[in-house]
Amino acid sequence: MKTTLSSKTKIVVIGPDHPFVIIGERINPTGRKMLAAEMAAGDYSRVESDAAAQVSAGAQMLDVNAGIPLADEPAILAEAVRRVQAVTDVPLSIDSSIIAALQSGLEAYEGKALVNSVTGEEERLEAVLPLIKKYGAAVIAICNDETGISEDPDMRFEIARKIVRRAEDHGISRENVLVDPLVMPVGAVPMAGRAVFKLVGRCRDELGVNTVCGASNVSFGLPGRIRLNATFLAMAIALGMPCAIANPLEEDIRMTILAADVMMGRDENCASWLAANRSGEEHDGRRRERRTRRRTGS
Repeated sequence: MKTTLSSKTKIVVIGPDHPFVIIGERINPTGRKMLAAEMAAGDYSRVESDAAAQVSAGAQMLDVNAGIPLADEPAILAEAVRRVQAVTDVPLSIDSSIIAALQSGLEAYEGKALVNSVTGEEERLEAVLPLIKKYGAAVIAICNDETGISEDPDMRFEIARKIVRRAEDHGISRENVLVDPLVMPVGAVPMAGRAVFKLVGRCRDELGVNTVCGASNVSFGLPGRIRLNATFLAMAIALGMPCAIANPLEEDIRMTILAADVMMGRDENCASWLAANRSGEEHDGRRRERRTRRRTGS
């Protein structure tokens, strides 16, 4: 069970036998007023720098969103996709709730993209799935439909099953559907984590599909968010989740994921863990040296 995405020059494989894939979340103007204003004005310099920084920090893929109210989202998303492809070589997740924007993003993309997303709503299924088939993409299937978001994981699973079957009806294989179990804020929904963990296992064992999530949702409204997100991800990885949309610039998140890969036997000879810790030790050494020089005036 593996999902393969690609850019023009790089292939990323998502699956339970492969290292965990971080899909960088920061190219998203929602809640980022400066980024939204810049993108609407045709300034993509922050998009480019955010893309490069996330890849440098360890993101194997990037999510690209251009959801700006009253802006020309199809044109902005297509340009953002082109700009990101010009400065990085990782595959992209093209993220929009607007069909025309998804299509323009897919037209601008070179490679096999991930589309974020489709739900179980009939109108959405019939609009998004033909695009996935036409452009040979993969898609994130979100476990809600016309009835909204259920707190019952069994109901969410049935929506996932429906989307997978409808995708197959459109000629889209199961390996090209990644189910998002829908991470709810655990501060408001106490069983939110357990619901996701249950769905990860069922999607793997009963549907034969990979899973993905927006990890930071779990900690919304609570203090210590990075620590909560990291713990959630470690538990989800242990239960079989192979990728997530997250912020690789958060060191605790990145190191927790690397540690989980070690524990799951997906980091051969602990090579990635050793490399990350060596670079961390070198960084700490340079920082201590700078402090010493400041104190001694040398």
